[in-house]
Amino acid sequence: MDYFQAVQAFLRIVETGSFVKAAAQLQVHPNAVTKMMQALESHLQVRLLNRTTRTVTLTPEGSAYHARMSRVLDHWLEAESDMAVSRNQPSGRLRIDMGTSIATLLVIPALRDFHARYPQIQIDIGASDRTADLASESIDCVIRGGHLADSALITRRLGSLDFVTCATPTYLAAHGIPSHPAELEEGHTLVRYFFPGSGKQNRLELSHGEEKVAVEGRHFVAVNDSNAYLAAGLAGLGILHTLRFMVQPYIDSGALVPVLHEWSAAPNPLSVVYMPNQHLSARVRVFVEWLVELFAAHPHVRQGSDRQ
Repeated sequence: MDYFQAVQAFLRIVETGSFVKAAAQLQVHPNAVTKMMQALESHLQVRLLNRTTRTVTLTPEGSAYHARMSRVLDHWLEAESDMAVSRNQPSGRLRIDMGTSIATLLVIPALRDFHARYPQIQIDIGASDRTADLASESIDCVIRGGHLADSALITRRLGSLDFVTCATPTYLAAHGIPSHPAELEEGHTLVRYFFPGSGKQNRLELSHGEEKVAVEGRHFVAVNDSNAYLAAGLAGLGILHTLRFMVQPYIDSGALVPVLHEWSAAPNPLSVVYMPNQHLSARVRVFVEWLVELFAAHPHVRQGSDRQ
């Protein structure tokens, strides 16, 4: 038995939930994957997987083995990737996580450039607005907005993002154009965003000179996804208070109209975060440097001080 290949097969089965899909990824016949699993379980003298004609699930022993061998394989691949650095060709699988709008509007459109530079790196992107756990989910790095509290993680600042308050022309024609944030408390509807996991709603806090106003307002719809938030605003369901890069194309086309021009919110800090590691893998290192370069050149990413 090729122990390393058998462990790879086991991890791919768990990842894909299928012997057939695992075999396709490993470019072997499904029967070969079955034999590798039989040999591995025989070697360990324990059942790792419960298999039926439709499902594959981990046994308790299999779950513990998977958690440990995932880390072992990651270290193995990191070692190979680091050796490849000497040939200027980092390689391996990179697991990253970021918000939906950051992924779809800022990072993914630019990934062809990264792939051209590092064609041997495979990227798995988790795109959602939840807060991922790097350690328990074996994630290499995440892009996070806001001020970060976890001092155990390494943080690299990418810049900050400006907010804008806006609505559709149809909505403003029906409800009027507010000239002061206090007007949003009466006669207007906000589209609200609540954070996945905590359920906490975003706060609308605006300032003009020394005057600061916090708006509670009322809402018809609240969502926990940034793309759904934008869709609700474009549907005329209320006033949006969101990151400018998300809505600038719609402002340019006239689909959305900015309001409260003289009022502003504190910019949202943006960072890439990864686990502290004395030997940071080459693929994480080059990806982080690429992100810094990408965001430094983006017109909607503010560099330097966050103060208005």
